[in-house]
Amino acid sequence: MSQETFLTYQKFNDQAAASELAQFFGENGLAYELEDSSINFDVSFAYSELNKEFRVKLRSTDFKRADELLQELSQKSIELADESHYLYQFSDEELMGILQKPDEWNAFDIVLAQHILQERGKEVSKEALAQLRSERLSYLREPEQASRFWIFAGYFCAILGGGLGMFIGWHLIYHKRTLPNGESVFAYTSNDRKDGNIIFVISIISVILVIAYKVLRHDS
Repeated sequence: MSQETFLTYQKFNDQAAASELAQFFGENGLAYELEDSSINFDVSFAYSELNKEFRVKLRSTDFKRADELLQELSQKSIELADESHYLYQFSDEELMGILQKPDEWNAFDIVLAQHILQERGKEVSKEALAQLRSERLSYLREPEQASRFWIFAGYFCAILGGGLGMFIGWHLIYHKRTLPNGESVFAYTSNDRKDGNIIFVISIISVILVIAYKVLRHDS
């Protein structure tokens, strides 16, 4: 088992596309892991590509280099794009929206958006791009608020002594998400994580009490 920590860099529904990207990184000296995290059981019994998920994982320290490699590759492909590409129909504001949220777009679209803006006389400097990405990372670092339903469910299950309460509590406390730069941050707010701690502790106490009750009942 690898001692290095690999984080998800990009997700795909298509295995061939994921393998192609992983191979590209490998050819450029980046260590990677290709993980099949597909849903193995479909309750609808209907095959769907949406149930397929393949993750290309990299070391967090290699995220920046991976971005640079994809940007270089996209720069070489720009000459193949013409005005039939859908981004040419975007307004300047919509193109800027791509640059403001690069994590929601692929590397080619980002580079093409810059190219189109430049053609329209609205070039975005490297300093401005760096600022936009910094602002985006600051936004993404903000933890989200957990669903009140799941917190209520966590307390309910914890009191009943179920393992589900323990799982919900653990998830609220420790779940993290990976930012586009490879940084890992807690997903939920400090208040939600406090609720997670309480749920987890109550769950453990409840499980112990249930086991103790069953043991005493059996002995009697």
